[in-house]
Amino acid sequence: MKKIHTQLVSAFMIPFGFVALLWLIKISEGLLGVDLRTFGVYPLSISGLRGVLFSPLIHGGYEHLVSNTFPVLILGTALFYFYSELGLRITLLAWLMSGIWVWVFAREAYHIGASGIIYSWAAFLFVSGVIRRHPRLMALSLLVAFLYGSMVWGIFPLREKVSWEGHLMGMLAGVILALFYRAEGPQRKKYSWELEPEEEDEYDADEPPYWMGPTSSNTNQ
Repeated sequence: MKKIHTQLVSAFMIPFGFVALLWLIKISEGLLGVDLRTFGVYPLSISGLRGVLFSPLIHGGYEHLVSNTFPVLILGTALFYFYSELGLRITLLAWLMSGIWVWVFAREAYHIGASGIIYSWAAFLFVSGVIRRHPRLMALSLLVAFLYGSMVWGIFPLREKVSWEGHLMGMLAGVILALFYRAEGPQRKKYSWELEPEEEDEYDADEPPYWMGPTSSNTNQ
């Protein structure tokens, strides 16, 4: 139990640090009287390429930041707890993939906010749990669907000032990464009746040999 608690705290600290950075940037923006929205992704513009790196760190207002804070904490903790070896890799790849795709395909406007990362995490957690068929990960998939299933509406152009493109690209990145890394991270235990003959031989080779007892040639009568 103590080990689980330690792992959970460790997994929480990463998204907590990210959220702290987001709030520090937003508060500093207000105190210094600067507007960082121009550091967002602006499609097909050379200067807009910097947004691939900076856009997830910038938010339009405190309401925008608050709406992203709790999903970052919840989904980020789940990602780094269940996929500790993949968490950072998934986050960085989703960050770059979604940012570049927004730069190529999105409307001409500044696209900002951590929503793309959030959609990537949600999609990765859901799809990974389904395709791995691991009991705990499938339960996590159901929890993600229950808590954030309504996020799917965010990938459609229903609100003018919302970057649905960022949501969509983030979700696509999460799905692709879940499929690409399906063989890494926690896996469902395979039982002997599920193994192919070659796998079963390999599986049996790892087991200690059975004691067959003495043969008739060396048995004392």
